[in-house]
Amino acid sequence: MSKRKRILLSLGLVMVMLVLSACGNTAPITSESTGFWDGVVIYNFSRFIIFLSELFNNNYGVGIIIFTAIIRVILIPLNYFQTKSTQKMQKVQPQIKELQEKYASKDTQTRELLQAEISRVYSDNGVNPYAGCLPAVVQMPVMIALYQAISRTEVLSEGSFLWMNLGESDPYFILPVLAAILTFFTTKLTTMSQPQGGGQAKAMMYTMPAMILFVGISLPSALSLYWVVSNAFSVGQTLIMNNPYKIISEREAEERAQKERAKALEKAKKPKKKRRK
Repeated sequence: MSKRKRILLSLGLVMVMLVLSACGNTAPITSESTGFWDGVVIYNFSRFIIFLSELFNNNYGVGIIIFTAIIRVILIPLNYFQTKSTQKMQKVQPQIKELQEKYASKDTQTRELLQAEISRVYSDNGVNPYAGCLPAVVQMPVMIALYQAISRTEVLSEGSFLWMNLGESDPYFILPVLAAILTFFTTKLTTMSQPQGGGQAKAMMYTMPAMILFVGISLPSALSLYWVVSNAFSVGQTLIMNNPYKIISEREAEERAQKERAKALEKAKKPKKKRRK
């Protein structure tokens, strides 16, 4: 999947989340709520956050933080799979670039040949171009459910944490700004390890934080708190599982080794000058 498509998909997920959140049922969530979404998903989210909060003297902000950490721990295998998929995608990029240069014509037949060849390269190398989107797809319903669990559960919507009412937006915009900054660093760390960042990657680095900031300002601070904790977790997880500084260092070392081998090979090919007697 191209970087442009990943950007559009990410923005689409945010917009879908907004639409679903705004258009969802606003009836209070209680033990009498019915249906799979209200009676199972949102109700159990609500009860679990309340249970975690009660462990800390009914501190609902702490409950949301622990809830977020648990969700991120559960998603570790999925993120590990995404990391491996991204690494495979990076390895085949030189082959993809060669194919794009070979089939540079814009006519329909050539474009179809290009897509067929790219699909073959993906298949031969075990690459799933859509695997990188799985964590975002999984987290979207979690964010929607969290938003509705907060807004539709009276004790949570009226709960407070630090300077905020969890059911209302952050009056000082501190959490939305932190969420945007951490989103920027998460995206930056992810794109740093890519051999060629490109304009699309840079656009995503700035577009996603802007979207998170815009959404965080208008939605309950509980969701911004979720984003802050989730993205802070992502930064740490990336540095551990897919450290871009380590990857860049190893890549530079490999490039230096290749240059040294090329120089040695070139030197070996040169004819030796005969000494004069």
